[in-house]
Amino acid sequence: MKEIIVSGMRPTGRLHIGHYHGVLKNWVHLQDQGECYFFVADWHALTTHYESTGGISTAVWDMLVEWLAVGIDPEKAVLFIQSQVPQHAELSLLLGMLTPLSWLERVPTFKDQQEKLRERDLATFGFLGYPVLMTADILLYEAQQVPVGADQVAHLEISRELARRFNSFYGRDEEFQELVDKGLQAMGKSAAKTFAKLQQRFQQNGDLLAVTEAADFLRQQAGLSPAMQAQLLAHLEGKGREILREPQALLTEASKLPGLDGQKMSKSYGNTIPLREDPARVQKKIRTMPTDPARVLRTDPGTPEKCPVWSFHQVYSSPETQAWVRQGCTSAGIGCVDCKQPVIDAVLAELAPIRERAEYWAARPEQLREIAHAGAQRARHKAEQTMTKVRAAMGLAHERGRG
Repeated sequence: MKEIIVSGMRPTGRLHIGHYHGVLKNWVHLQDQGECYFFVADWHALTTHYESTGGISTAVWDMLVEWLAVGIDPEKAVLFIQSQVPQHAELSLLLGMLTPLSWLERVPTFKDQQEKLRERDLATFGFLGYPVLMTADILLYEAQQVPVGADQVAHLEISRELARRFNSFYGRDEEFQELVDKGLQAMGKSAAKTFAKLQQRFQQNGDLLAVTEAADFLRQQAGLSPAMQAQLLAHLEGKGREILREPQALLTEASKLPGLDGQKMSKSYGNTIPLREDPARVQKKIRTMPTDPARVLRTDPGTPEKCPVWSFHQVYSSPETQAWVRQGCTSAGIGCVDCKQPVIDAVLAELAPIRERAEYWAARPEQLREIAHAGAQRARHKAEQTMTKVRAAMGLAHERGRG
C-alpha cells in the first residue's frame, strides 16, 4: 500500500515561483508516490489574519486554481479546503484538552512570529494553539510522511509528541497496565519515584534527554528483567496501543530561489514573481533586478555569487549557460543585461503553460467547486474513521437515546 502523505498551505494571497520550486513541484512528484491529502488551510490563515478576513475566500479559490495549474491532479491526490472537514476542529479541540501550555510556548515560531508581526495582536488563543490544529490536520489522516524542510522538523515534533501523549493516556489496556505496575513494584518505591520524575520531564516538558536517562536508569535496576525494562520505557514514552499514528518527517530540499532582491522570496518584501504574472511584468522585474554592486561600469568584472541573478541561473539555467555566465561576468565579457536574458526566457517558458491552465480553471468556478466538494467528501470519510477511534478511546462514543 502507498504511504499516506499530508500537507497544506495557508491561503494568504497569490502563489509565486518560490512556492512552485519550494513546495508544489515536490507535491506533483509525491502524488504519484503516495496517498496524498493536500488541503487549503483556511482556518490556519485566521491565526494571523483573524481581524481582516475579507481576502481569505478569494485566496482559497485562487490557491486551488494554481494547484491545478501546476499539475496537482484531483484524480491522484485528495484536494480539499480545511474548513469543509469539521473533524479538523473536533480533533484539535480534543487534543487541546491534553496539550501542556509549556509545549506550545516553546514552539520556535511562537515568539519569532510575534516579533516579526508586531503590528498585529497575536496574543490570542488561536495563535498559541495553532500547533494543535496543525497536529489534528496531520493525525486525522494517519499520515506516515509529512513533507517539511530541514528548518521545519522541530515544528513537526510537537505532532509526534502529542500522538505519543494521546496513546499514553488512552491506548492502554488492562494487561499493559498490569505489567507496568509489576515493574514499578519490582524496582521499589524510591526508584519508582525517580522514574516518575523522568516520565514527567518527558511527557509534561517534552524533555527528550529524560528518555535516554530513563533507559540508563532502568538498566541499573537489579530487580527488573529486560522485558520489564522495555515495558516501563514504553510506558514513559507513551507507547501504548497506537490510536493516533506518529508521523515522520519527509525531508524536502529547500528552494534555492531567493527573491528578486536576494532576500527570501516573500509577498511582504515585494520581491516575488507570481505564477500568473503578465509576461511584460516578468521581463521588467528581472531586467531591473539588482546585480553585483562591484559592476558599476560595463567593463567592471563581477562575482556571480554576489549577484541575486546567479541564484536564478542555478535554478533555471543549464550547466553550459551557467559556465557562460561565470566566464562572462568575471571577465566583464558580458553585461548584466546579457546575463539576465536567459533567466527571462526560462521563467517565461516555465510560466506560460501554468498561466494558460490557470486561466482555464479560473473560468470554470463551478467545476472548481465540484473538485473541492469531492475532495472534502473523501477527506471527511478518512477523518471520520480516525475520529471514531478517538471518541471511543476518550469515552465519548455515546449512543444516542431513542425516541
